[in-house]
This record gives sequence, C-alpha cells and structure tokens, in this order.
Amino acid sequence: MQNSQLSLDAVPKHIAIIMDGNGRWAKAQGKPRVFGHKNGVASVRETISTAAKLGVQAITLFAFSSENWRRPEEEVGMLMELFVTALSTEVTKLHKNNLKLQVIGDTSRFSNRLQKKIAKAEQTTSTNTGMVVNIAANYGGKWDIAQAAQQVAKKVEQGELCSSDITENILAEHMMMSDLPDVDLLIRTSGECRISNFLLWQIAYAEIYFTPVYWPDFKEESLIEAVTWFINRERRFGCTGEQIKALIEN
Repeated sequence: MQNSQLSLDAVPKHIAIIMDGNGRWAKAQGKPRVFGHKNGVASVRETISTAAKLGVQAITLFAFSSENWRRPEEEVGMLMELFVTALSTEVTKLHKNNLKLQVIGDTSRFSNRLQKKIAKAEQTTSTNTGMVVNIAANYGGKWDIAQAAQQVAKKVEQGELCSSDITENILAEHMMMSDLPDVDLLIRTSGECRISNFLLWQIAYAEIYFTPVYWPDFKEESLIEAVTWFINRERRFGCTGEQIKALIEN
C-alpha cells in the first residue's frame, strides 16, 4: 500500500465504545451530572457520523449497563428520559443517512413507553443497509452469555441439539449481534482502564484503546486518533491521522 493511500480494509469493521466521564466532565465545570449526560449526546452524534464516513460496518455504544440501576434514582430517571428524547430526535437522522439502529440488552425492565420507542426506532431503520448502530442498554456481558446458554439449553431440552453438539460457534449464534463481525476495536474514555462487563464474548480478540478524554469531549479527531492507533497496531503498517481524515473528506 502506498503511503499516500489508506485502504478501507484497514479500518476496523466493528468499533465498540464505553462512553465514560460525563459526570466528571460536568463536575469539573461546576455543573450537575445531567449536564454532562446531555452534552454527551453531541459526542454520540459526531462519533456515529465519523464512523459511518470511515466505512465502519458497525458501532456499539454502551449507553446503560445492567449495573447502572444502582445509581441514584433521580439520575436513572433522567437517563431514561434522555434515552426517550434521543430516540425521538436522532432516529430520523439515522434513517435519512441509511443507518440501522438496534438496541441490545434486556429491555424488559424499561417502561412500556420506552419499549415502544425502541421498537418503533428499530422498525423505522430495519431495512437500511448502511452502518449498524447498536445501543447497549440494560446490557451486561455476563447476562449476554447467560441468555445465549439458556437458548441453547432450551434447544437441547426440545431435542433440537445434543449436548455434544454445543460448540463455540453454536453459542456465538445465540449472542447479541450474532449477525455482525466481532469487535475489532474497543474504546473507553475518561482514563478508566477496565471493561466493566461489556461485550465479554465479542471483544475476545479486540484491540483495547483507553483515552483520558471525557466522553463529552470525544469528537471526530478523537475517533480518528483511536482508529490510527488501531491500524498501526493491527495491520502492521504506518499511517497518519491525516490519511484517515482524507477518507472522510473523500
């Protein structure tokens, strides 16, 4: 490959992001945590747009973990309302740009209102053929593996499978996002260096990128920097942020 060119094949097919640091970003500015969460929506919008322009096939954003229910009730309620608002305002933009929205996780715990919003958003974009945008909500990696095991166990009980038939591939077919490539690049913002029960199965071979940038400050250049880092590690050839940016501009 010539130095002046960067093949789309080098770009990660699937990027997952743990969007962390909204609360600390707001606190640093003397604002309530909700201020950080609301500003984080702009970063979601810009990150999705940048990833799509780069030719990424799928992006998965960790919006609300199964452990986040332990947060103060007021904050959880605000996050749920923010989720409803985002679904209402952003889905039209996703659909206009041929992006497909999927929500992964145990949505049964959400209010009927939110569940209906999720179903409508997924239906609206279901036939789109562009990048898949996965929002992980009330999601946990251990839960994902457990629900896949339950599905496989049920098939064994019904005689559709024998226990000896169970392989990694069989289990993988029952995981969330089984129709998508496994994660190539996992990004976590805010300087925290842990996985936090996110996509434990799907990140088995992912490159993991930790950045000190708080999520509300994670913009186009931040994603370009992460993808540049990935390409230099994974593909064993040099490139620059300018080359990746050229993919967007072209």
